[in-house]
Amino acid sequence: MREHSGEGRIRIVELGDSPGASEHHRVAALFQRIWGEPLMEAGLLRALAHSGNYVAAAYRGEEMVGASAGFLTAGGELHSHITGVVPEARGAGVGRLLKIHQRDWSLARGIDTVVWTFDPLIRRNAHFNMHVLGAMPTRYLPDFYGMMKDELNDAAPSDRLYVVWDLHAPVSPSPGTSGALIEEGAVVLLAPGEDRPAGFPPAGRLLVSVPEDVEGLRAKHPETTARLRFAVREALAPAMEAGMRVTGITTDGYYVLEEPEGGTS
Repeated sequence: MREHSGEGRIRIVELGDSPGASEHHRVAALFQRIWGEPLMEAGLLRALAHSGNYVAAAYRGEEMVGASAGFLTAGGELHSHITGVVPEARGAGVGRLLKIHQRDWSLARGIDTVVWTFDPLIRRNAHFNMHVLGAMPTRYLPDFYGMMKDELNDAAPSDRLYVVWDLHAPVSPSPGTSGALIEEGAVVLLAPGEDRPAGFPPAGRLLVSVPEDVEGLRAKHPETTARLRFAVREALAPAMEAGMRVTGITTDGYYVLEEPEGGTS
């Protein structure tokens, strides 16, 4: 097992062949605890690790508090399939340490790019991916996994943003507030709480709002969450298909879309 240490005495350990299958069973149980469903069974995790793919766990003392698993793609990238942290360890930097370990693991093998998907409605994940790591969305994937009935997804359509993490690229800072961008000429394509985006302008910088706490909203008002999901899909998907790039998320929760250099195709 190769180890990395970080803040709060968190250890990140690569789970290869040396620990046997027991730690892979612990990872499978951890994922099931977080999602409420058996998302990855221990045998699959063991096979991934044995065949040279990425499986790692985060420990606080002897307690496993997080884990991540991914696989190599035909294009030579690492696809980070699943990363989870137990509720009592969230906010302690465990997810960031797992990603740092994943980056170092990849670079040591000559891998320059890590890719994954995330729910576009989860604002904190968007900020973390883009402005902590530097992983940028490149595609909108409607209902990518189909209906997911685990506790975190609650049978909602599994829309995802596909992000590409260039391990050598600099991290862009947050673009600030939507108000400042509007003063500079940005157009609000989807305002907070709106059911449908405004008319799609032919050019310029666009702003798409997402809720502050979609998990809390979903627990109390699932019908509202479903309505907002389709509104965000209707705003982001056509804009990205038209060639607009997501370049960040504001501190008050608006995705920023811009034309690539040379204009949209």
